[in-house]
Amino acid sequence: MTDTTPKKLHIKTYGCQMNVYDSDRMAGLLAPLGYALTDVVDDADMVLLNTCHIREKAAEKVYSELGRINKMKQARQADGGAMILGVAGCVAQAEGEEVLKRAPYVDMVFGPQTYHRLPEMVARLHREKGAQLDTDFPEESKFDHLTAPGRVEGRAAFLTVQEGCDKFCTFCVVPYTRGAEFSRPVDQVLAEARQLVAQGAVEITLLGQNVNAYHGTDADGAELGLGGLIRRLAEIDGIARLRYTTSYPAEVDDALIAAHRDVPELMPYLHLPVQSGSDRVLKAMNRRHGRDFYIDLVARLRAARPDLGLSSDFIVGFPGETDADFQDTLSLVREVGYVQAYSFKYSPRPGTPAAAMELQVPEDVKDARLKELQDLLNTQQLAFNQACVGRTLPVLLDRPGRHAGQLLGRSPYMQAVHVDAPADWLGRVADLKIVSAGGNSLGAVLADASEQPAARRSA
Repeated sequence: MTDTTPKKLHIKTYGCQMNVYDSDRMAGLLAPLGYALTDVVDDADMVLLNTCHIREKAAEKVYSELGRINKMKQARQADGGAMILGVAGCVAQAEGEEVLKRAPYVDMVFGPQTYHRLPEMVARLHREKGAQLDTDFPEESKFDHLTAPGRVEGRAAFLTVQEGCDKFCTFCVVPYTRGAEFSRPVDQVLAEARQLVAQGAVEITLLGQNVNAYHGTDADGAELGLGGLIRRLAEIDGIARLRYTTSYPAEVDDALIAAHRDVPELMPYLHLPVQSGSDRVLKAMNRRHGRDFYIDLVARLRAARPDLGLSSDFIVGFPGETDADFQDTLSLVREVGYVQAYSFKYSPRPGTPAAAMELQVPEDVKDARLKELQDLLNTQQLAFNQACVGRTLPVLLDRPGRHAGQLLGRSPYMQAVHVDAPADWLGRVADLKIVSAGGNSLGAVLADASEQPAARRSA
């Protein structure tokens, strides 16, 4: 019999939006066991750390947090209670046995492909002695076992359509922690999208390690790429906005470019990581595109959608990167122009080919290059934001602001926008006139309150 005694669950999520999605599904899987979410970690009967292995020293930060939580666990035990402590996600996948060796008080360690077996692991904990370790890559898809989406907050939701990576960039751990590329069936994706809309979502972001490598099959066995999937999703009543992330440049096909041209629900904003502007560095990274290919792709996308805004990822100080290579990155940034971007210093990931490469770049050189790149990117972002002043943009008002009478939202270009607006406008896509711009946000006023419909795409 299922134990329905109320229990509290705390999940701390590190890293990417896919981990946010996974954490929500973990909570859904544990709800039938009587677990309800809490934000207070020391009140929890179960604590799960859903980890990420991308950032520098990610594993060490997890071990530090585990030590802190173990003190709470020991205090609970001293009072006659219990706390289940689990490590999920990419650190668990990469370092499963090492986690149990360094933190033997951990009860469960499981990777991102096995969290659908959480109820079984919890049951075994109550029957058997010893920690539960599950870091296999199972043959069955976890998506076949997941619960319906959880509560939608803020009218925007994530929907994982693709997982894993077959590209093996030399700096990246994802192929080793998330496994091979897998695309969910079309009907499964559409069904989850309808559930999200029924729970209040008006904007859905499609997620995948290489989301535009999506090739799902429909009920008839036909294969559909991401462009075709977007067209099918846009037909669902109630979806006002669609986005997708993260894309791999070499996987952008004609059908996806056409979707940017033809589907008004697809926002004119694309995150298209390039990593470097140097062909030599791109080859060392094992990226399957060069500089000219990327620039030509951007031109094709902008020809299809002239108002398209681009963001990107950049790594500086990759092993062997010279001053000339770095200047190639700066020149690419100037040529393409970005509305925002993420940039990082290269840091070795254990087990990746780049970690063993010679000609590692000194930290002071990486620091200087990163600052120069970020100064340029920040200048471009501010210039784009300032160019929006005077424009009227549709903004999804999805949360209250810090001040009374203020609402916050996101523009089509993912800019944060604040406006004084009635509370009942929360959840609407409202036309707002941009009146001010900073580096990270826009200020707006109602474009014409008298012409606003009673509810535009509202939940």
